[in-house]
Amino acid sequence: MPSTPDVATTVAHDQAVGRLRSSYQRIPPGEPVRLAKRSSNLFRPRTDLDRPGLDVSGLTGVIDVDPVARTADVQGMCTYEDLVAATLPHGLTPMVVPQLKTITLGGAVTGLGIESSSFRAGLPHESVLEMDILTGAGDIVTARPDGEHADLFRTFPNSYGTLGYATRLRIELDRISPYIALRHVRIELDRLGAAIEEIVASGMYDDEPVHFVDGVAFSPSEAYLTLGRNSDAAVQTSDYTGQQIYYRSIQQRPKDFLTAHDYLWRWDTDWFWCSAAFGAQKPLVRRLWPKRWRRSDVFHKIVGFENRYHVAARIDRRRGRPERERVVQDVEIPVNRLAGFLRWFDAEVGMRPVWLCPLRLRGTTAWPLYPLEPGTTYVNVGFWGTVPIAPGAADGDVNRRIEAAVAEFDGHKSLYSDAYYDRDTFDRLYNVSALTEVKKRYDPDARLTGLYEKAVTRR
Repeated sequence: MPSTPDVATTVAHDQAVGRLRSSYQRIPPGEPVRLAKRSSNLFRPRTDLDRPGLDVSGLTGVIDVDPVARTADVQGMCTYEDLVAATLPHGLTPMVVPQLKTITLGGAVTGLGIESSSFRAGLPHESVLEMDILTGAGDIVTARPDGEHADLFRTFPNSYGTLGYATRLRIELDRISPYIALRHVRIELDRLGAAIEEIVASGMYDDEPVHFVDGVAFSPSEAYLTLGRNSDAAVQTSDYTGQQIYYRSIQQRPKDFLTAHDYLWRWDTDWFWCSAAFGAQKPLVRRLWPKRWRRSDVFHKIVGFENRYHVAARIDRRRGRPERERVVQDVEIPVNRLAGFLRWFDAEVGMRPVWLCPLRLRGTTAWPLYPLEPGTTYVNVGFWGTVPIAPGAADGDVNRRIEAAVAEFDGHKSLYSDAYYDRDTFDRLYNVSALTEVKKRYDPDARLTGLYEKAVTRR
């Protein structure tokens, strides 16, 4: 029989929703509406931390896991770390588990979420069965794929809080084995797209099943696909939460085993490879750096501190080093244009390595604000770091060139970080006309910040 949520848990959830609505009503009209939380996985500067925010303190948990129906009812501010901890004991996992532990389910659905199951499971919002949303009008509505609020359900993904905030989501779950067997396969850049399409079409590679796939391009001449399959047993498992570093193993180990837990969080310990910027990959520093602080949210806080106080930037200036531009982006490129884009990126931007994650919408219908074509395979290319600002150039120039190149390669860019589009281009690329129509219904007084203002002008 399907499980029934614990009564106390349900009551606590209802009370938390009540506090959320009360906090919304206390925000004066005309004041920006934001979540009252100090942490974020967004890379856009937050300048309104001292203003009143929405009380989401009681909306951070898992309400219920139904192992028979393979579903979970989850509060909107629940992190994937806590969600996975509740589902793994049942041999289950969310259909897509973003790489960083403190990404929330609500954040992944209203923003960006992608991982190595996305070639078969699509994006996190595609496994949502229904969700309760606090709208701009202050109402709580239950949105489903059909029915009265189907327009809100379909427009909510990639709306980044401009239509409201999810308080509860019912999601599908996927089976996962205790271990994941990995193969790191080196593939020439011009063969990479064909190999990905083969895996997407058949779920196989070299006569072995593939349940997970992502990759890393260390340079145009050195690219790997990491192919994972569920396994009930392991010869020996690796541990990349200690001295060993996961991304380096891709070049060193053709095969590997991880526990399911460690596989899902393999990128979090070193924030992919970005922990090197803090010295955390140096053997001595790594031994002294406490394990509990070797995780993505700690690194993100260090970056936030630098963004506020510019300590490293001032030191660089004293040493005569050029100022640096932040280039932190994830872009989706059609698989048949992947090799060309990677060569352009390496020649024009020069950041190495870059992450590769195949993606294909799970369903046959496009999502209004996430305009990827159903039936088309894309590859998410992720690159995160800084580049020196060339003499005569300005901060943002490299990001603008990337935006132009993504469009030339028929790609699409996520909005969790810096964006530089003019309004007309932005409105066209992100289908803002569709958002505007739905916003009229659910936020008639325009209390919630618009998408362009959030993503580009940062208001």
